[in-house]
Amino acid sequence: MTADKVTLGDALSNVDVLDEFTLPDEQPCIEAQPCSVVYQANFDTNFEDRNGFVTGIAKYIEEATVHASLNELLEEGLEHAVMLYTWRCCSRAIPQPKSNEQPNRVEIYEKTVEVLAPEVNKLLNFMYFQRKAIERFSAEVKRLCHQEKRKDFVSEAYLLTLGKFINMFAVLDELKNMKSSVKNDYSTYRRAAQFLKVMSDSQTLQESQNLSMFLATQNKIRDTVKENLEKIPGYEELLADVVNICVHMFETKMYLTPNEKHMLVKVMGFGLFLMDSELCNINKLDQKKKIKIDKIDRIFKNLEVVPLFGDMQIAPFNYIKRSKHFDSSRWPLSASSNSMSPQADLMVHLPQIREDHVKYISELAKYSNEVTTTYKECGSDSENRDTAELALRGLQLLSQWTSVVTELYSWKLLHPTDHHMNKECPQEAEEYERATRYNYTDEEKFALIEVIAMIKGLQVLMARMETVFIDAIRRNIYAELQDFVQLMLREPLRKAIKNKKDLIRSIIVSVRETCADWHFGVEPLSDPALKGKKDPDNGFGIKVPRRNVGPSSTQLYMVRTMLESLIADKSGGKRTLRKDIDGQYLVQIDQFHKTSFYWSYLLNFSESLQNCCDLSQLWYREFYLEMTMGRKIHKCQVRHQHNEECSDLITMEKRIQFPIEMSMPWILTDHILKSKEPSMMEYVLYPLDLYNDSALYALTIFRKQFLYDEVEAEVNLCFDQFVYKLSEQIFAHYKQLASSILLDKRFRVECVALGAYLLPYPRANRYETLLKQRHVQLLGRSIDLNKLITQRINADMQKSLDLAISKFESGDITGVVELDGLLQVNRLTHKLLSKHLALDEYDAMFREANHNVLAPYGRITLHVFWELNYDFLPNYCYNAATNRFVKCRGIQFVQPVHRDKPPQMSHHYLWGSKQLNLAYSTQFGQYTGFVGPHHFRMMCKLLGYQGIAVVMEELLKIVKSLIQGSLLQFTKTLMEAMPKVCKLPRYDYGSPGVLGYYSAQLNDIVQYPDAKTELFHNFREFGNTILFCLLMEQALSQEEVCDLLHAAPFQNILPRPHCKDGEKPETKQKRLEAKYAALQIVPNVDKLGTAKQAMIAREGDLLTRERLCCGLSIFEVVLSRLKSFLDDPIWVGPPPANGVMNIDECTEFHRLWSALQFVYCIPVGETEFTVEELFGEGLHWAGCAMIVLLGQQRRFEALDFCYHILRVQRVDGKDENVKGIHLKRMVDRIRRFQVLNSQIFAVLNKYLKSGDSDSTSVEHVRCFPPPIHPSLAHTQQHYHAPEYLRQMNHQ
Repeated sequence: MTADKVTLGDALSNVDVLDEFTLPDEQPCIEAQPCSVVYQANFDTNFEDRNGFVTGIAKYIEEATVHASLNELLEEGLEHAVMLYTWRCCSRAIPQPKSNEQPNRVEIYEKTVEVLAPEVNKLLNFMYFQRKAIERFSAEVKRLCHQEKRKDFVSEAYLLTLGKFINMFAVLDELKNMKSSVKNDYSTYRRAAQFLKVMSDSQTLQESQNLSMFLATQNKIRDTVKENLEKIPGYEELLADVVNICVHMFETKMYLTPNEKHMLVKVMGFGLFLMDSELCNINKLDQKKKIKIDKIDRIFKNLEVVPLFGDMQIAPFNYIKRSKHFDSSRWPLSASSNSMSPQADLMVHLPQIREDHVKYISELAKYSNEVTTTYKECGSDSENRDTAELALRGLQLLSQWTSVVTELYSWKLLHPTDHHMNKECPQEAEEYERATRYNYTDEEKFALIEVIAMIKGLQVLMARMETVFIDAIRRNIYAELQDFVQLMLREPLRKAIKNKKDLIRSIIVSVRETCADWHFGVEPLSDPALKGKKDPDNGFGIKVPRRNVGPSSTQLYMVRTMLESLIADKSGGKRTLRKDIDGQYLVQIDQFHKTSFYWSYLLNFSESLQNCCDLSQLWYREFYLEMTMGRKIHKCQVRHQHNEECSDLITMEKRIQFPIEMSMPWILTDHILKSKEPSMMEYVLYPLDLYNDSALYALTIFRKQFLYDEVEAEVNLCFDQFVYKLSEQIFAHYKQLASSILLDKRFRVECVALGAYLLPYPRANRYETLLKQRHVQLLGRSIDLNKLITQRINADMQKSLDLAISKFESGDITGVVELDGLLQVNRLTHKLLSKHLALDEYDAMFREANHNVLAPYGRITLHVFWELNYDFLPNYCYNAATNRFVKCRGIQFVQPVHRDKPPQMSHHYLWGSKQLNLAYSTQFGQYTGFVGPHHFRMMCKLLGYQGIAVVMEELLKIVKSLIQGSLLQFTKTLMEAMPKVCKLPRYDYGSPGVLGYYSAQLNDIVQYPDAKTELFHNFREFGNTILFCLLMEQALSQEEVCDLLHAAPFQNILPRPHCKDGEKPETKQKRLEAKYAALQIVPNVDKLGTAKQAMIAREGDLLTRERLCCGLSIFEVVLSRLKSFLDDPIWVGPPPANGVMNIDECTEFHRLWSALQFVYCIPVGETEFTVEELFGEGLHWAGCAMIVLLGQQRRFEALDFCYHILRVQRVDGKDENVKGIHLKRMVDRIRRFQVLNSQIFAVLNKYLKSGDSDSTSVEHVRCFPPPIHPSLAHTQQHYHAPEYLRQMNHQ
């Protein structure tokens, strides 16, 4: 079988397809339900299919027709409410003519009419609609209040629809009252239209007048409804039924969404207001038990404020206060302001919410595990019932929690804080700011975040199980409905037929015909119940089928309404139908009626879930924008007690939109970030989901593009802020963690012992979960939070390294230790963060910060060299006893060094926090007063081979110019001042005589003005350079030895094993090699790697071994280079007259150095600086190095003036004051410097002789002839070998 050929193009296209393939990741779920695409199936037909149910009771089909038209009016009312709520003032944006003479006045008015005409048409339609709606509502009330109709039963659904109308009127009236911009826009339009005479006919003028009066009159809709109702006799009884059904539904929780709950409360308040009039007193209705004021009073106290529309809210009890017969004594709870409403205190509800959440989540998890682990095509009836109940309970919990949040928010909006209640609130804070930003305590914010997280988290879990829930819900509803209709209703039907109760029979038959789904498609005609007979003894089996389908909305309405008529207290006659039905069946019918109330919500599970979790209200602020747009905002820039004449008061333009600091979603998100509370960190994405709710509401309910654009703009700003703040926090957290890990443990212990406050390790924060978020859903976008944080932290890391180097650049050479510490902390921070983020390589970032990507040397190398050249060489003094350089505290021979100021930086760019910065500053402060071995090790580490080579090369150039420049000139000058001959006086003169002789001979040198300043300073620079090179060599050697010891086990370089007597070393060595064979890099890479990898391994191994080679000494090369600089004849002088060496002549450099040594060996006064204090030992290193390099060491040691004084003084032991010089003190100084010189010579000779081979290390011996007697001097001028003389005599 031949394989199918695949073309390259097909193969590449297949690979491209893999990019779109979504792989499941391990991202923890800490965000709300993603809603990139929202789809909901709508099964509500609004009774369009009512004619299909001709078998139902006719009057209920007619009622369904009325219902349909009323629902359409309600939908239209919602559209007008949206139009009013989202109305933004247009006239403010339209230019107004400044005078009647303005030439383009007509054009402005024409454009004004053109722009505002469509908006004015909306207002006209609104006016017509409210007329039509009030007329229709009044007509329905009038029909239902007819004398005969009052006796009849009015369904729960019908009363609820009338309640919805009352709610709609209340909302529209309040919106119309609130929107002053509507009136302003219409005034602007009317002015322009009258000028252009657009409204010329009388009808248009009349309509315009009506609209103007309608908009200008406060409470116009409310008063019109009240007037119309008062003309209808008995209307108060119908409204009492509406209010009572609302109270009943509120108390029995026969609602699902928060909007429905709040609607019931608004209807109670507005309904009672409409009832209370000249003709009717609600207090008397209470006495007649028509309404129950005490129940309503309790409801109003528990729910003082309810959301009206968007961010508008209302206190329902205010309607009661405005009523004609208001009596505060009848409302003891609501009228008293002593106790605060429970809705204002979220903390009261929180424990119960937590408990309910834990219980429900546990139950849901258990069910979810069962569903995922066991496959069932369809569960049993009891399982489906349990699942449906679980779904309903989840929706009710979500609704309850959402209500708590929205009710608290509404209460807070109606009760803003001020600077008396909240000290943090500025006196000049805006109204909305006082209602949101400063109106919540920290505990309330955390509680609010927690509840929102519970709502959104549970929504995600329930949405995931939607398919399982929907399947179980449909099967359960179908089973319960069919069991009830086909089985339970048989007995009441049998009894009704037997007792000839035709009305009951017809209703039950209608119910069965409306929704029964018989097993064989038709009702079994042989059923004895249909004839009013008993079942046979063996029973009459009816098999009820099971299907995955629920009833339609119309079916459900018909069944519930018809069954309700059976159990209602009114039935049109004197005798109610319920009296003819047995009690047990009444209970069952009533129970079915209550249970089936929630079926419509369950069948629309997706929509119900969305509505129960909708918190969009927390963002909308049209009401407050409207209030703020009407006036200018005064902001005081300075916090103080100011008055109207305050000079710091600035006037801002009218608000277009509020800043994010006043927006609830950002307030909550920012609170988590500011508090850094670990338990809340995983909730940080939930408040951001409020923007998703708001955006969805703007698109689906308000249908306003500008609102969505505003949400989107705020999200863009907030999310940038969120990522910035979160990244900064994460970086600071890990920087603190790294600094705490590296902080010296003994230092911690000592701090604790001294009682100094030092922060413990930073507490664990749950950033890891956030760092795993790779597709956060926000406004339909999928955002890779991990990637965004990575970008920010990469930049922070880069900045941190850059600032570390900048800090080093702003200080002296001693800062190299702190720089190394900072780089170590940054490296560890990078390592810790790299576990979660794909950061750039640390070395690459460091090279970039060091400007060392393409350049051969970086900022650190340049600054080290700069500091060496301008500060270290000229200003530091070396002390061999401490092996340290310290800054000269005496005379400065160079200008002070000017450096850039250290950069201003946040704590997290240094060590992570203020306390850690202080701790590390204290620690590294110990290294600032000197330069020692530790500093050289750090320089070695940071400069590397290339940097060291560059620095040393540049230093050698400086030394060359120094030797061949100022030192050469000084030498030439001083050589002329030196005595031509200066003998070594005999011991007979005694040490005071010798000292006096030298003092006289070298008087010119001693008196030379620049000897102790410029000349010694130049020698100090030269000596410091030599010492720097030497100490760098030593530090580098230590680093290399350390590296080599680390590398040894991997290169098969093992220490010799200890052998007991009789053991063979070779055997033990081979055993060790076999044991550690797995560590050998080269053999293993050869065996397992590629050829390229093997080559790299071999090269690396070779390079490491090469470092072990002997003779690789930097200092030796430096000395040889220095030797090459000493090429001027002045250093060695002319050839000696005796052909051997100069003894008394002062022509060579060592004689000059002897003179200089004599100068600095002279003791100084107590107030003067010694040469050690001013120049350190670099001076001696320079002189000795030059003597050694010129080959004059032995002559110097034999012929030195000071040494001669020392030798003579040791013999005679005298102590005198010669010409002001204290002999004993001078000898002590000479001895000290002799020891120092000997040490320096030893070190230099060690390095110089290390390069000599064995063949050249033999000492060169030159033979000299014995002295010639004067008598032979005239005949024989030269010495001849004896063999030569004998040969001559023979001749």
